[in-house]
Amino acid sequence: MEAARPFIYVGCMANTPSRTTPLSTVRDVIGSGFPALTQPDWVRAFPWVVQGTTMHDSGDEAPFDLGLFAAGSDPEAARRRWRILRERLEADRVVHAQQVHGAHVRVHHSNRTAVEDPHLVDPCDGHATDMPGVILAVTIADCVPVFIVDPERRAVAAVHAGWRGAACGVLERALHEMASSFASRPEALHVHLGPAICGMCYEVGPEVFKALGQPVPKRPTPIDLRNVLGQRAVGAGVPNDAVTVSAHCTVCTASGLFSHRSGHDERQVGFIGVRA
Repeated sequence: MEAARPFIYVGCMANTPSRTTPLSTVRDVIGSGFPALTQPDWVRAFPWVVQGTTMHDSGDEAPFDLGLFAAGSDPEAARRRWRILRERLEADRVVHAQQVHGAHVRVHHSNRTAVEDPHLVDPCDGHATDMPGVILAVTIADCVPVFIVDPERRAVAAVHAGWRGAACGVLERALHEMASSFASRPEALHVHLGPAICGMCYEVGPEVFKALGQPVPKRPTPIDLRNVLGQRAVGAGVPNDAVTVSAHCTVCTASGLFSHRSGHDERQVGFIGVRA
């Protein structure tokens, strides 16, 4: 087995590379089998991967709210929808955690059948696995769902990245964990930055630019968090043409998505797994 090139994980205040490269934009499409926004190139290239982002009307009942920890969500009703998600995806279990806007990523080595929906683990903001039948899930409502595929090792990861998590290096941590656990090589990986608030709609204060290592404006200014994350992936060795950005915005593209900034308490789920 070829040794993996190590990722350098520097924790909070990780810097985005000073040189930026253009990233490809793709329009996620509604996948077959389960109505969710899916990276269309991956459907063709990686038939062994199941991936997508749920929408307002992804289930039989709308809103298809999967929030368990958000104010305004009904946990019991949400668990029923998590069960629907698992069954529709034909998974053994769906892994999730309370998200804390940090950089901890958990690796899942077991594919035992679920005893609860979802299968909750200790708080973290990312998951990785190479086990068939295990779906990794992060909840979002403006933050970025980051999906990672290693076609060489047939391993995947899902990351919840708000600006705090991005500043702490949650994406870099996921890459590091994949290298450590699966011998993933950065040049073999594919990264998709899924439906999230776009760079025109996401206005933030100067402190956010500073935390992300960006030039600091004097007043609140929009920032493209997906581009920041994409540049970090490229800086870590992922090929530029293997990093894609979803054209869907939770605020301005009428894509049937929940948005915290638009006043929604509900949450959608970004999910990825290896087909059973």
